Amino acid sequence: MTETVIDLMTLPDTPVARRALALVKDTESPATAHHSIRSALFARLCADHRGARPGHDYDPDLLFLACVLHDIGLTEAGDRDQRFEVDGADLAAEFLTAQGLSADAVDAVWEAIALHTSPGIAERRSTLSALVRTGIGMDFGIATHFVDDTTGAAIHAAYPRLNMATTLIDEITAQALHRPEKAPLHSLTADFLRERATPPHTTSLETATSNGRWGN
Repeated sequence: MTETVIDLMTLPDTPVARRALALVKDTESPATAHHSIRSALFARLCADHRGARPGHDYDPDLLFLACVLHDIGLTEAGDRDQRFEVDGADLAAEFLTAQGLSADAVDAVWEAIALHTSPGIAERRSTLSALVRTGIGMDFGIATHFVDDTTGAAIHAAYPRLNMATTLIDEITAQALHRPEKAPLHSLTADFLRERATPPHTTSLETATSNGRWGN
């Protein structure tokens, strides 16, 4: 690997980053945990591509934390009574507050996680929210034209995909079937439930991801 790729693959090593990563690996399914880490790597690539300056335009530590924790609402502890994005934002905020992060930092991560499925809103709230949403989208194969094949291969060798899109939607819909309040009308989860209930019982996101650059 080139030095640039090695630098990318080196995850933050602060105490809170290590604890967040351990939380995700211990409580999320392997497919979801890998998706969360890949999203952080893609978000960093996106930041560099856009010329966003770490420490000036965004906080790289918060970018890692928001990406890595963005699906923590799909864990047992995160399965509460709100949309999975909001439940995840709440649990991430509780975790980061316990780690001693400032209220402003916690709020920035909360917003980025809560809005990561909200196109046209996340992009207008902050650079952090925009980068988190874009990094997650890149893991579904969206807007990856600036990522070279060597870098993509290194990311996926370290964190295999493991049928990621299907696993995520399985987890999201399972929660909503148990707690209907987690799928309010017009939400992403409500769309997933509708598509899964309609032949061929495969969501458009699964199909698009399977046919995309990285596959499912």
